[in-house]
Amino acid sequence: MKNVAPGRLPDAVLAQNFTEVVPPYSRDEAVAESNRCLFCFDAPCIRACPTRIQIPHFIKKIATGNEHGSARVIMESNPLGPTCARVCPVEQLCEGACVLNHQHRPIAIGRLQRYATDRMIESGRLPYDPGVPTGRSVAIVGSGPAGLSCAITLARWGDRAVVFEAREKGGGLDTYGIVSFREPIDVALAEVELAAALGVEFRYGKRLGIDISVEDLLDEFDAVFLGLGLGHVPPLGIPGEDLPGVHDALTFIERTKTESLKSIPVGRRVIVVGAGNTAIDAATASRRLGAEEVAIVYRRTVAEMPAYRFEYDFAKQDGVRFIWLTQPVRVVGDGSVQGLECVRMQATGATDAKGRAQFEPVPKSTHVIECDMIVKATGQMSSFEALGPLGIHVHAGRIAADPATGQTGNARVYAAGDCVGGGDAATVVQVVEAAKQAAHAIHATVPAGSRAVAR
Repeated sequence: MKNVAPGRLPDAVLAQNFTEVVPPYSRDEAVAESNRCLFCFDAPCIRACPTRIQIPHFIKKIATGNEHGSARVIMESNPLGPTCARVCPVEQLCEGACVLNHQHRPIAIGRLQRYATDRMIESGRLPYDPGVPTGRSVAIVGSGPAGLSCAITLARWGDRAVVFEAREKGGGLDTYGIVSFREPIDVALAEVELAAALGVEFRYGKRLGIDISVEDLLDEFDAVFLGLGLGHVPPLGIPGEDLPGVHDALTFIERTKTESLKSIPVGRRVIVVGAGNTAIDAATASRRLGAEEVAIVYRRTVAEMPAYRFEYDFAKQDGVRFIWLTQPVRVVGDGSVQGLECVRMQATGATDAKGRAQFEPVPKSTHVIECDMIVKATGQMSSFEALGPLGIHVHAGRIAADPATGQTGNARVYAAGDCVGGGDAATVVQVVEAAKQAAHAIHATVPAGSRAVAR
């Protein structure tokens, strides 16, 4: 990454800064890496994968030159193989379980998965055909990882899947919320095109509660799947956060994917509040846009940090500074941001209901960190209270659903993804698997013609 003063980065430098950090394998590199695999019979990498991809099987096909066969193996288990190849915390999952960790280095499973699925996208060939029509129809609200996973799985079995998306493009988080140097927007949109090629119908500009309602969808379809995002970052609840120069991390990241990079203003000194994966993305994007100094402020310690370890290491390599045990209390500024007033925190010795250490302010520790831009990245929130009359229960801002099937309190409504729970702690691959299991449950238990019976 190259970095100079904000607003003066040449177009070529900006383009390079937002190009995928991990380069793709060439064919020779992919074959060489796949030939390192021991093809374990009882492969621990499979058990470590939430979607249970037959990893030795797909790697063996790369080694023998069967790239499309390799992609098919991946996509049969994980409908969003291209995305997960890029954003999965493989160090904690499949690669972390590789037996070669004890001898040398693990097989680069993520990069091999990316190689095979990218070749599939380039070829224009589908990994599987749509199923024989069953007469069952399912409305899917949201086209992010959960919605796409459910839709593709249902289409494979012949169910009619219609996706209702509030935005003008599909892909949800993958399209709008993951920085381009992790996942280019074209990859997410290719997965949307895959779903469409399987017969999934997309209806854009349809907002739940405004353009469509769950009641209307239940009248038209046999089942409804809710794959909703959480929408926005909650307020910090401190004075001054409405000053110009205070930004929402999700909106900030989206701008880097939908606008000219040259047009996006960034401060010289940027503070990101929060320490989840979205905070890391906002911090590294700020550096790559040209910010001279970027610091992440977090009220707990590195041990409580929600971000993946590899994201943390990546941010440090990009020059992001971490300020632990620091709680913001006021945004300082006269017409614009000039600093962030904070207090230092200390452990109380107690733990909360989740077993996390509790912290309290250190007396007389107020101080100001100078900055000219603040990015809020303290989680996500939304409200689903309007779903209550349908028997869809909401608890702590999340939809209550059976963890095995995704079924809500309404027998014909299912849900998975961030709207059910997890936030920064839920990986995309876990969301993909939960939505896939919900599709299994819908296909197995909801009869075709349920909407007619319901009337």
